[in-house]
Amino acid sequence: MEITVKSGSHKTLRQISIAGVLTALSFATSSIVVLPNMAPFQHFFNVITAVLLGPWYAIGVAFLTGGLRMVLEGRPILAITGAVFGAALAGLLYRLTDNYLAAVLGEIVGTGIISAIVSAPIMTWLYHVKVPHFYFYIPFFLPASVFGAILAYLFLKAVAGTKILSQFIGELKI
Repeated sequence: MEITVKSGSHKTLRQISIAGVLTALSFATSSIVVLPNMAPFQHFFNVITAVLLGPWYAIGVAFLTGGLRMVLEGRPILAITGAVFGAALAGLLYRLTDNYLAAVLGEIVGTGIISAIVSAPIMTWLYHVKVPHFYFYIPFFLPASVFGAILAYLFLKAVAGTKILSQFIGELKI
C-alpha cells in the first residue's frame, strides 16, 4: 500500500505543529508568569501566532491555551473570552497590513476592550456573577494585553533584525 501526500499537506502539517508548540509555550508561560488576574504571555503568544500563522491559528492557539488554563488550573471562562477576540483582531489586522504594530493594536483593542466588554454578560450568564458595569473587566484585561503585546512587538523586532523571522514565515507560506 502506497501513501501519497498532497503538496499542501506538508505546509498544513508544519503549521499545525507550530501551533501546537505555540499553544504549549503559551500555556506554560501563562501558568508560570501570572500577575494578579493577568496572564501577559497569553497575549504575547496571541501576537506571535497572529504574525506567524494568521488569524485562524491565533484563535485556535488562544482557545486551546485558555481551555487548558480552565481545565488544569481552575480558571473561569475569562481565560478563553479574554484571549480569542484579541488573537482574531491581531491576526486580521496583521494580514491586512503586514505590520507588527497593527497586530499589537489588534491584540490590545481586541482583548483590552472587546473581550473585556463581552466577558461581563458571559460571567453573569454562566457564573451568576453580578458584574457592576459592562466595562468592569477593562482595567484587568487592558494592562495585561498592553504588556504582552508590547513584549511580542519587541521580540518580533529583535528577531526580524536577524532575518530569521522572514525566512521562517517564508517557509510557512511555501
